[in-house]
Amino acid sequence: MASGWEPEGAVQEQIDASIKDAIKQARDAMPVGKSLTHCEKCDAEIPQARQEIMPGVRYCVNCQSIRDKEKTLFTGINRRGSKDSQLR
Repeated sequence: MASGWEPEGAVQEQIDASIKDAIKQARDAMPVGKSLTHCEKCDAEIPQARQEIMPGVRYCVNCQSIRDKEKTLFTGINRRGSKDSQLR
């Protein structure tokens, strides 16, 4: 059921667009190419098993964990048009 001036199915379209954006962002963040032998940030050796499991890996486990925690600070894209949702 549409509310206000929104066309029927507008909310579902917003949800679908948010999911597609999240999938694209995750795919873009995946490493590609040849793995490094040493961490790009701290120069620690990257174990051979990690290089084989994750082709294109560029960081050691510790540095990758830090990067992953920093990424979770992003809360997403505000697709709602209401003033209230933009003020949060």
